[in-house]
Amino acid sequence: MAAETVAEASTDPVLVLAREGRPRDALALCAREHGGAVGRFCMALLGDQAEAEEVLQEALLAAYDGFGELRGEAVRPWLFGIARRMCARRLAKRTRRSGKLRLVHDAAEEPVPADELLERRQRAEKVRDALEELKPSDREALLLRYEAGLSYREVGEVMATGEATARKRASRALARLRDVLLSSGALR
Repeated sequence: MAAETVAEASTDPVLVLAREGRPRDALALCAREHGGAVGRFCMALLGDQAEAEEVLQEALLAAYDGFGELRGEAVRPWLFGIARRMCARRLAKRTRRSGKLRLVHDAAEEPVPADELLERRQRAEKVRDALEELKPSDREALLLRYEAGLSYREVGEVMATGEATARKRASRALARLRDVLLSSGALR
């Protein structure tokens, strides 16, 4: 682990609370600081808000159980790693059942004309299909970097690879995603 990662982890307030024997406070802080980003990452992987919320809760409970095992690790990538593995298990189970990902779009605050809504749904479906074309490791690197907002170093930690490998996977995923979307006419 890099020296800066150890320094960051040792001052991480979640880790400090966990070391002080205050796991409930550590969990509450962990949920406040990282829950939103982890939830968005789960939503991007799973495509289902309810399922993403379930995985987030399960990941936070697993983190609570695992606080005693943290030894100088940064909490954020550790938590994303837990959520990533849980999402992978859910996706594998879902794939065995149906083989299809559901399309979910964000509900707009203002009414959207039907033709615009249809266009948005079609574009979202093309993006979801394009994401499915990516290798799972590339897709995860891309989502961790751009949806979850993790640094390449953190992406590497979550995926148990180095920073350079994380950069390469995200770069390769972006290039492939661009090619697929251009060929489908989703990008103009």
